Amino acid sequence: MAEETKFSEDELKSLKDLQNSYQQKQLQFGQVRVQRLLVQQQLDAIDDAEVKIESDYSEVQETERKLVEELNKKYGPGSLDPTTGVFTPTETTEKPEKPEKA
Repeated sequence: MAEETKFSEDELKSLKDLQNSYQQKQLQFGQVRVQRLLVQQQLDAIDDAEVKIESDYSEVQETERKLVEELNKKYGPGSLDPTTGVFTPTETTEKPEKPEKA
């Protein structure tokens, strides 16, 4: 039978410290993974919000296009000062009608 050897207190302490270091690192890995998961969830939420805002922006552009079309039909081409509400029609240069030849 092999002779038993007892480790010294310093050796036992070194082994215990090493074991504690591994446990601490495993805990830290877990904490980092949870943080990564939370950040990824936030990024996903931001991506979803961005897609929604892009869609809303397109709807606003379509509303603007329809309004401009309606106003052009009603008032003709021109420009509007939104602060005063004054509409200035665009001057059109009309060609004089040619007299009909007999």
